[in-house]
Amino acid sequence: MNIFALKYFGIFFLVISFFSFFNIIYTYYFNLLNNLGNYIFTFVITLIIGLFLLIFKKYRFEKINLFERIIIVLIGYLILPVAISIPYYLSIDNIEIINCYFEAISGFTSTGFTIFNNLDQLDQTLILWRSSSQWIGGLYFLFSILLLIDLFDENLKRSLTNYISLNSSEIFKQYFKIIIIYLFMTILIFIMLKLVNLRSYDSYNYALTIISSGGFLPNDNFDNTFSTDISKIILSISMLFAYFSLFFIFNLIFFKKKNINYLSEDFNILIYLLIVIVLSFIFFNYDNNFLNVLVSISSSVSNIGISFEQVPKNLVFVFLILVILGGSFFSTSSGLRVIKVLTLIKFSINNLLSHSKPNQVYSNKLSLNKMSVNIHDINKYFFAIIIFIISLFSISILLTVSNLDFESSFKLGILTIMNTVNSEMYDLANMNFYNFSIFGKISLIIFMIIGRIELLSVIILLKKFLFKN
Repeated sequence: MNIFALKYFGIFFLVISFFSFFNIIYTYYFNLLNNLGNYIFTFVITLIIGLFLLIFKKYRFEKINLFERIIIVLIGYLILPVAISIPYYLSIDNIEIINCYFEAISGFTSTGFTIFNNLDQLDQTLILWRSSSQWIGGLYFLFSILLLIDLFDENLKRSLTNYISLNSSEIFKQYFKIIIIYLFMTILIFIMLKLVNLRSYDSYNYALTIISSGGFLPNDNFDNTFSTDISKIILSISMLFAYFSLFFIFNLIFFKKKNINYLSEDFNILIYLLIVIVLSFIFFNYDNNFLNVLVSISSSVSNIGISFEQVPKNLVFVFLILVILGGSFFSTSSGLRVIKVLTLIKFSINNLLSHSKPNQVYSNKLSLNKMSVNIHDINKYFFAIIIFIISLFSISILLTVSNLDFESSFKLGILTIMNTVNSEMYDLANMNFYNFSIFGKISLIIFMIIGRIELLSVIILLKKFLFKN
């Protein structure tokens, strides 16, 4: 195995070890000592593994191709949740390994599905651990985007950096920026939530959930926690941190005219978001519940999925469409990505117009983007949609086989691939994952991971294994 993969996994084992240590401090401080030994065990194991992988030097360093990078990302989504599942297995009596792994995968992929039905009766340290797993998974996802950057077109690459082929020093620079900005935005969300009088415990858990697009709630009192109008507005704004590019605020602060392309995608999706909000205000502002709808809009476009109980049921389809489109290229949200879909629509319209007016020249660039998209990138966007349709069809069938009705299977399939939690606004809040069959849980695990890796990587993996020549 390449030494890069070992060091890559080693870093994240140490991150898991750090959060284990934080839970140890928390249990001591609040005298919640029942599960102390479990976190000490997790801390020691992950620390030893992480340090071993970082200092082990027998393996030679080689330049890794795109296929190998996809495999590294995929293996990380399989092995790192094993370490995350340890406290669940040791802390809860008579729990099956598959349930622990399902919970860990759901957290690490920032999906939000949970086997826990009564959060208020769950140990606070386990709630912290669940939220922490989402934060770690969000960071891993951002690192993975950079690792798989060759999958994306040049315009999306340039929204991140001027260097299309990233060398080792540029990658290290971007990784460092990711960690600093990701941590800063988490702290900022925590402060924003504290301003609406949330207690520190809730603010911390919600901050980890929101920045990672996690969707996991730390308690069963979401509606009461955000009952005031100002708290709903703050919540809506904070969830948009996961919708826009991680570097959006950074690029605004350090803006240079020559780097306008860094901001072009975020400006385009901002226009799209404003159109959605305005139309929702015009057509769905009744019973004085627009702020509830606004929270659902922000939650859907960010692929977080949390919502209030009082959400119009006739908007389920609208919210699912917003989930499918997703957010920015370099955000913690999932989805097909708004820019890709808009570009594909514009390309299709231009092709239709070129047949009616063949003498006209039509540009495939969006209004705020200076560079046109070539046919190779259009093909990538198209294949991503095809893979999404195939994946949705497959997971829907598998869930139907697991004795779930077709409508629920279809909606849950969308949420699974888009790593979005089931909630009231999708009419799936009462889904009991603990009672799912082993086959159903394994199916969800597979497609939660598929949803978190770039869909184009699925094509590359299939091509490599099925068409070796």
